[in-house]
Amino acid sequence: MSSHPSPASSQVTGLNLAQQEAVNYMHGPCLVLAGAGSGKTRVITHKIGRLILAGLKPEQVAAITFTNKAAAEMRERAKTLIGKAAKGVLICTFHALGVRMLRQDGEALGLKKQFSILDTDDVNSILKDAGGSTDAAMARQWQWTISAWKNSGFNAAQAEAQASGDEERLIARIMARYEERLTAYQSVDFDDLIGLPLKLLREHDAVRDKWQASLGHVLVDEYQDTNATQYEVLKLLVGPRGRFTAVGDDDQSIYGWRGATLDNLKKLPVDYPNLRVIKLEQNYRSTGAILRAANNVIAPNPKLFPKTLFSELGEGEPVRVVDCDSEEHEAERVVARIQSLRAEGSLQAEGGQHRDWQDFCVLYRANHMAKPFEKAFRKANIPYKVSGGQSFFDRAEIKDLCCWLRLLVNNNDDPAFMRAVTTPKRGIGHTTLGTLGTFASSARLSLFEALFSNSLGSVLPAKAVASLQEFGRYVNELEYRARHTVGAENARTFLTDWLKDIGYEQHLYDGEDSEKLAAARWTNVMDFCDWMAQRCGGQIDDTSGAVIAAETKTMLEVVQTIALLSTISEREGDQNVVTLSTLHAAKGLEWPHVVLAGCCEGLLPFKLDDDDGTDAAKTENIAQRLQEERRLMYVGITRAQHTLAVNWLRRRKKGRDTVAGVPSRFIADMALEKTTVREDPREKIKALRAEFAKRAADSAEANSLAEAARNAG
Repeated sequence: MSSHPSPASSQVTGLNLAQQEAVNYMHGPCLVLAGAGSGKTRVITHKIGRLILAGLKPEQVAAITFTNKAAAEMRERAKTLIGKAAKGVLICTFHALGVRMLRQDGEALGLKKQFSILDTDDVNSILKDAGGSTDAAMARQWQWTISAWKNSGFNAAQAEAQASGDEERLIARIMARYEERLTAYQSVDFDDLIGLPLKLLREHDAVRDKWQASLGHVLVDEYQDTNATQYEVLKLLVGPRGRFTAVGDDDQSIYGWRGATLDNLKKLPVDYPNLRVIKLEQNYRSTGAILRAANNVIAPNPKLFPKTLFSELGEGEPVRVVDCDSEEHEAERVVARIQSLRAEGSLQAEGGQHRDWQDFCVLYRANHMAKPFEKAFRKANIPYKVSGGQSFFDRAEIKDLCCWLRLLVNNNDDPAFMRAVTTPKRGIGHTTLGTLGTFASSARLSLFEALFSNSLGSVLPAKAVASLQEFGRYVNELEYRARHTVGAENARTFLTDWLKDIGYEQHLYDGEDSEKLAAARWTNVMDFCDWMAQRCGGQIDDTSGAVIAAETKTMLEVVQTIALLSTISEREGDQNVVTLSTLHAAKGLEWPHVVLAGCCEGLLPFKLDDDDGTDAAKTENIAQRLQEERRLMYVGITRAQHTLAVNWLRRRKKGRDTVAGVPSRFIADMALEKTTVREDPREKIKALRAEFAKRAADSAEANSLAEAARNAG
């Protein structure tokens, strides 16, 4: 007898007919075109339950998405729906799946199980070394180009063969040296977490057969965000049977700049002629007025699979268009709008309850546009957070600790070695490390291996060798302890003792002029230690980051997964604050009240006239970029549930200059003429204050009459 609810075999409660069709179709390739707010996560989780009900074991079902947060939400919903069986389902990001495959089978590619995953800083450092440059901006440009090549499936030799000029040929040669270094360090970058699994599946039949046999059905969320390499991985995972469900929306494809391609949607009906296409067009998020604006904006884009969203939530408030004199004036108007909507909410509520701050969001095209809003919100005492700000793992103190821990797992990780041996300082200087590096390179050893070479004394004085070997012995001792540290309490003891051993708290205070700042950094370290301990204790799953009961792990096992996580889920708790966010970072989220800021030509759509190349190529490129910008506007509009304001600027800053602002063409495309309300929130605030004053006066008069009546009695 099952102890948890099971979805019915054909009629699933609470799903519309299109959703039910998507859930019940299990026998071949399926594309679910899920419009904004149409319940795609609900469909995916119900389909997981349906597949298990039909006979698949939980571990034969994989659901792949793009962020740890989305994976955590999906896992939580699946657990609510199907109970304990959800624990066995592989719900993770593409990159987490890649790590799993490489940890299990990467030895076929010469990769040790304990390989390191490099972050952006490490990659830039290695590229500067490989390219003989100290220019960080140049290294970032190389990184973007190499990343684009890797996402297209090219290695260095293939990249050089198709290079379009001297600069690209140079980058391809740097890429070759970069790849050599990664191999030597037994390390991979994030692009390799997709590229190397593809190589595994393509070149090793036994590995491919194993994975195809173990996965009975693969579900892919946000399918429109996949790149060329991810599509090839999916094809090889599902094999000729094509048992997969791709869930996505071509109208929400906004990551072309990082390799996502709509070609993957075009290929599906060609590669799988028996593809079942199911459209989810009922929106459960937004009012009719908001959806009409969204449909009108996206209409000019060419359609792979035409669809029109509809809502049964009623017409709702008209979309507002707000013209502002400048960025500062716009921020003032947004403050006034938020205050007016909150006051309006308390007028409507019997108990006089304000709308929560977390009901409001301001969306913009680029990060720099947040500053005026931050200033205005601080002035008005409005609590806020900037979404997509610095990741917890980007903080220097957390990077320091992660490098130490990476070195425990993989002694060949030279970038981690360099940071750990110098943080905190231990009397080993750059001259010593430079000599060690030259020696290691000539002997074809990692820096850590070189520490214990009998020949090291021929190039370094005895004191320097002794200091280096003392560090090496300490790392080996720490690795032994980490391997035998299991469970939360033991992990806390391990981490506390380690930080005390290396004097890390004192290192933070010595490095900061402000004691307050040093204390804040030490608090971050304590949060990190607590989080690591919870993972060792099985309180946090290491695939999605969700808070669930999982198996206890050793410290060393947990360390292997750190590089995959971009943030600490628990720190992203529901704070009652207004959200400031870029449009790209807002995809998949929703708020009752949304403001789209700075909707001007040159911002949204972003400048389109800076393209080089032949006239025909330039025209084609501009057309594609405009289509993606239109999709970005569509994503912004469809984040709103109840009200939407679209702002544009009469004058806006462009570099150091101020230029005339031109309303975004997308405002006209929304076709709001008949229903648009052009508003000045300050007037609305005045009217609301007058209404409050009238209510107060009426209340006072009523109290006075009542008092008089009592006295008369």
